[in-house]
Amino acid sequence: MRRPILIGLIALGVVLFLAISALLARAFSVDGAEQAAITSLLQSEARGDSSAMVAEIHGCARSPACRQRVSEDVGKLARPGRVQLIELNQSAGFSLTSTLGTARVVWHAGNGLPIVQCVKVRRAGNVLSGLRVELLEISRKIKTSADCPARY
Repeated sequence: MRRPILIGLIALGVVLFLAISALLARAFSVDGAEQAAITSLLQSEARGDSSAMVAEIHGCARSPACRQRVSEDVGKLARPGRVQLIELNQSAGFSLTSTLGTARVVWHAGNGLPIVQCVKVRRAGNVLSGLRVELLEISRKIKTSADCPARY
């Protein structure tokens, strides 16, 4: 009688361990998704592709001010060569639910000098329904030693 109960408890423990591991893996993967989204946005900016940037910034297509900012940024920051991230300070630490934060990114393209910008990021959803990354805004170029401004 004890043996079937013990086997059942072990099986239940294994199932719980696997379920928790899967949820944690989903939560940890959002950092990679944020980095990929920011890298894609910067690649569009370096290429001078304002329409791609507008498509990658959540709600930008409906905002004349956002479209204007993107157009100005592209005019100033388009660079030849492959985009490389030098440093990325993520918008948020580990979280199982939605967060809103600012990522600070240092990047360069080709042999150009480093460029520092800030990206407002929403990590929406939760580990059960799924987490997604939405880029909300990108700053103009800031000084290398500067922190991200509160508003941009």
